[in-house]
Amino acid sequence: MNAPVLIQPNRIAGKGRLSVADPMRFTFDGKTLPALKGDTVASALIANDIHLVGRSFKYHRPRGIVSAGPEEPNALLGIQRDVARHTPNIRATVQEVYDGLEATSQNRWPSLKYDIGEINDVVSPLLSAGFYYKTFMWPRKAWDKVYEPFIRNAAGLGKAPVHKDPDRYSSQHEHCDVLILGGGVAGLSAALAAAKNGARVIICDEQPTFGGALHFDTDIVIDGMDGFSWAQQAMAKLAAMDNVRVLTRTTAFGYYAQNYVGLIERVSEHLSTPSADLPRERLWEVRAKKVIIATGSIERHMVFANNDRPGILLASSARTYLNHYGVAVGKNVGVYTANDSAYAAAFDLKEAGINIPAIVDIREHPNAELVAKAKALGIRVLTGHGIMAAGGKLRVSSMSVAPVNGGAREVIPVDSIIMSGGWTPSVHMFSQSRGKVAYDAAKSRFVPGVYAQDCVSVGSCNGTDDLSAIIDEAIKAGQEAATYVRPNASQVSISIEANGGKAWEGTLIGAAPGAEAGKVVKAFVDFQNDVTAKDIRLAVQEGFQSIEHVKRFTTNGMATDQGKLSNMHGLAIAAEALGKELPEVGLTTFRAPYTPITFGALVSHSRGALFEPTRKTPMHESEVAIGAVFEDVGNWKRAWYYPKGGEDMHAAVNRECKTTRTNVGMFDASTLGKIEVVGPDAAEFLNLIYTNPFLKLGVGKLRYGIMCREDGFIYDDGVVARIAEDRFHVTTTTGGAPRVLNMMEDYLQTEFPHMKVWLTSTSEQWAVIAVQGPKSRDIIAPFVNGIDLSAEALPHMSMAEGTICGVPTRLMRMSFTGEMGFEINVPADYGRAVWDTLYEAVKAADGCAYGTESMHVLRAEKGYIIVGQDTDGTVTPHDAGLDWAVGKKKTDFVGIRGLKRPDLVASGRRQLVGLKSIDGRSVLEEGAQIVEDPNQPVPMKMIGWVSSSYWSENAQKPIAMALIEDGFNLMGKKLYVPMANEVIEVEVCKAVFVDEEGGRLHG
Repeated sequence: MNAPVLIQPNRIAGKGRLSVADPMRFTFDGKTLPALKGDTVASALIANDIHLVGRSFKYHRPRGIVSAGPEEPNALLGIQRDVARHTPNIRATVQEVYDGLEATSQNRWPSLKYDIGEINDVVSPLLSAGFYYKTFMWPRKAWDKVYEPFIRNAAGLGKAPVHKDPDRYSSQHEHCDVLILGGGVAGLSAALAAAKNGARVIICDEQPTFGGALHFDTDIVIDGMDGFSWAQQAMAKLAAMDNVRVLTRTTAFGYYAQNYVGLIERVSEHLSTPSADLPRERLWEVRAKKVIIATGSIERHMVFANNDRPGILLASSARTYLNHYGVAVGKNVGVYTANDSAYAAAFDLKEAGINIPAIVDIREHPNAELVAKAKALGIRVLTGHGIMAAGGKLRVSSMSVAPVNGGAREVIPVDSIIMSGGWTPSVHMFSQSRGKVAYDAAKSRFVPGVYAQDCVSVGSCNGTDDLSAIIDEAIKAGQEAATYVRPNASQVSISIEANGGKAWEGTLIGAAPGAEAGKVVKAFVDFQNDVTAKDIRLAVQEGFQSIEHVKRFTTNGMATDQGKLSNMHGLAIAAEALGKELPEVGLTTFRAPYTPITFGALVSHSRGALFEPTRKTPMHESEVAIGAVFEDVGNWKRAWYYPKGGEDMHAAVNRECKTTRTNVGMFDASTLGKIEVVGPDAAEFLNLIYTNPFLKLGVGKLRYGIMCREDGFIYDDGVVARIAEDRFHVTTTTGGAPRVLNMMEDYLQTEFPHMKVWLTSTSEQWAVIAVQGPKSRDIIAPFVNGIDLSAEALPHMSMAEGTICGVPTRLMRMSFTGEMGFEINVPADYGRAVWDTLYEAVKAADGCAYGTESMHVLRAEKGYIIVGQDTDGTVTPHDAGLDWAVGKKKTDFVGIRGLKRPDLVASGRRQLVGLKSIDGRSVLEEGAQIVEDPNQPVPMKMIGWVSSSYWSENAQKPIAMALIEDGFNLMGKKLYVPMANEVIEVEVCKAVFVDEEGGRLHG
């Protein structure tokens, strides 16, 4: 791959900053091409005189390279390292060439030059804006079988990878005083000022080298050296400072709340043989005290007929390719402009030996000095003229020029056209921060207005055009940011002298002459999505007035470039058609990500076994050793059942349930949420949080508690133990721990801030072993010290502290099975040792360990609810048959007003009841619907649904719980449950199927 570089027809000797001593090879559509180290795929293709690189999305028109940066809408390629490493839709203008890179064009078949999809361009009158919404409405039944499959096959540009991603990604959290987005003149100046004043600085830029516009603008001199050299020196100074982190090839893609900014660093995408130790990309999650936005501005294209032909590109991009990469975009280059900046590109190309047949300036009276210089260089300037259409197909071949006010056309042969419709400040990051933009009417652009976070915009993204003003503004922002985070530090002043550079003047031109209404031409606003000026006008004609509606009707700005080139043109054309000023039409929302990012970077290490945190109880390995089968409950691995001797799940569960009721069973309940509520006002606080009364709960006593939302619906439940006058041990459901703690904290901080209460999550601190059944007291007694286990001393719903197996314990006499039981809380570090000791005793007594499935069956036999299974967010304590858990004398608690609403006390509400199958054998499906008459016409009226359903080995019949309209008044009534293969007749009953009197609880 290191053979001598072949001759590249558009590489200009002596131009650019790349070295011919660093040759490389890459392939494009299977053809091997030469390049230089530092080339992007786009610059290397242009060097090889290749402009045709892809096909557009809808019309499959030939498309070429338009830009030199992340705003590129056309040059999207598939990049492949090997069979398993294929990435679609990579911007050729950003992807650096490495030796052996394989690039392929997209959205074409059978080849790029001859694409059968181009038939869409021929029938384009049938595919105008909004055709999708109108065409596929009828016949309605054709959507699933005809329209949707066809659209899915046609959608997309590149081909998605089919192999598992073999690359590694990393992520890093970082905090800093000042985060600077952009490494141009403004960003570097701000960084130097902030860093020299002691601030911890992170500065990032998406390019491999800092400099921004200095990559193409060679007229700028800073501190006595050319601008680009100054930028490299400034970058080196910053990199050498201990308080600065410099991130190249790093894009700020999202600005979120509290100055949280997401960055993506391309770590090894430019390397031919990256080290296995390097990640492909790194996600930086940065929290900054101050953010300085220095993201520059984006040059606009010109909207005219056939402005999408390969070889037509932005003027600043042509200047970048020439001055940085040493590549000319053509040999006979036409210029079309509405502002001054294109003149500099024309001059640079002319001085490099490129023929410039004409500068077509839409303005009647452009800068006289620039016009004079053009004429001195032998360049013809046509003022007050426009390009009415571009000629050619696979490559632009001519430009048809005519006076703006009408007149004869002149066809000028060209092999490239460079264009400039002015500059749009890049307010994307500012807008993502939720800042409100302001309209600069004098220059027809939007600039930062009202700030929502601790950030400041500097440079051209702030609407500042003059170079000296940009530097002064940036230095001031950097110094003030440092002072903001280090208010008592002495300030260090810095000075940067600069000259050259111009404040580019120009008014926003929506659609240039030749793209006016009524013309049957394709003048493109959004290149990637094939949105034309005519489409924007059609949207207005259809009645859309908001730019957000116009955007959705036409898909303007909805492509992978997120409208970086198209948004302002679409806005201007819509405003013109509506006869309104731009601010009246509105501005589309700038959403993250700024440029597309890979799922791999977002996922990072969270793949496979690391997809999400896996939480295991302290007893996990012991449960594995005795054959537990596990299920995922949230992030927890919980023992589901313990099969023996080839048992399936049903047999194992039947055995576990029977053994627990007749003998003894033990259960790992460590996943329960646990919160320590401490303070002199703890009882009063819990009294307000729960529906139950807690003020008089005695020390050493337990109480089942119901927690409601403000609307009166059940939110969570659990048992509360009073450890001391000012200390409570609160349990929650396994999945409810975070939300319950969050709710408590919310109320404590907003509604009850006067209360002296402290909340601590202790879910991980306590291992919990539930020992249940008639022999439970006998099993634990030999291991307990300091606690009287007699029924008189430790009755049901009480607790005591002592030791078990020599380990401190909070021993609670309680049960979720309806049997006499104990829940043993021990420090998590000792949980496995205590489990192992108790298990040996349980096994010796012919008892067993039981899992979550048996726990569900046992509690359902007693009618105990599980929040989230027997409730659905619309169930009140009364609906669940838990009136007794609502304090009748309480004047206030969370949800009390909700419970008094007329619709929550009205008759006919769904209420939790039991169901028994009439045939005594059919187990209902959970979630199955319940009807009164199975013969009623479809759709049937559903009066409820099955929330829990099991076979009960203890009751020797199927049992179920269900939420049914007016269920409490339907006892003994026959209802029906339509199942997949049959309709099952059921009878409504109480939701208690074993030991209805409750004597077993007391042993």
